[in-house]
Amino acid sequence: MKVWIDAARPRTLTAALSPVLVGTAAAERFIVWRGIAALIVSFGMQIGVNYANDLFDAAHGIDTEERVGPRRATASGSVTPTQMKVAIFVSLAVACGAGLALAAAAGWELLVVGALCVLAALAYSGGSRPYASYGLGEVFVFLFFGLVATAGSTYVQDEKLTQIAYVAAIPVGLLATAILVVNNLRDIPTDAASGKRTLAVRIGAARTRLLYEALVVVALIYTVVVAAVDGSYLPLLALVAAPLAIRPVSLVLRRNDPPSLIEALGGTARLQLAYSILLSVGLWAS
Repeated sequence: MKVWIDAARPRTLTAALSPVLVGTAAAERFIVWRGIAALIVSFGMQIGVNYANDLFDAAHGIDTEERVGPRRATASGSVTPTQMKVAIFVSLAVACGAGLALAAAAGWELLVVGALCVLAALAYSGGSRPYASYGLGEVFVFLFFGLVATAGSTYVQDEKLTQIAYVAAIPVGLLATAILVVNNLRDIPTDAASGKRTLAVRIGAARTRLLYEALVVVALIYTVVVAAVDGSYLPLLALVAAPLAIRPVSLVLRRNDPPSLIEALGGTARLQLAYSILLSVGLWAS
């Protein structure tokens, strides 16, 4: 079981939880089963993406013995490619099952959104032209784990889209993107050697560090915009999480050793989770 938990990359799963919390809090009503179903969709998609990345990076020769960070299940031989394919199918099938129930209740147009999410999950590192290798991973993370997941969580509750849902989605998406950026910063040497040209490989370590800092800082500043659109000061409660940014930002800007960057990744995930919980409380209370 541990190998599957590790392959799901629990450090990154805040990117699945955070948009559902914020999007649900931004809704005008709360239907419990729909909120639970939205969580299942989000976690299923995120775990499916992580399993697919594990499988496809092993197949493309990207995960080698030189790679730093958590051990990869497929490349290490802990699980076979067939077993990982089954795990991907199960993860995405669970997400699709919950999504189908939401579509039946809130609108069949959600099937189109779900189909795009599945395609994005598989195309991230799969196929002959994975978009992660074209420097587009950050764009898709911001889009799907920011805008789509947050606004979608509002939509399944209210059956309509609202301005506050989109506005609140932006800092959530920026912090999710920051998690990917620090992960790719750590992997620049092995990704470059294997031909995986992530955005970090393309722009180099120095600019990647600045990009990470900008994502975190802009996310925190943007909280003021969320409060203004909401018409309440209560969303500013999210800024209580700001001190959690100090350690990971310092590590990214000052350190280059893998253990420090792994710590920064975990710190960024904790920042996103704390920020999203506090923002959700503020939106709900307002």
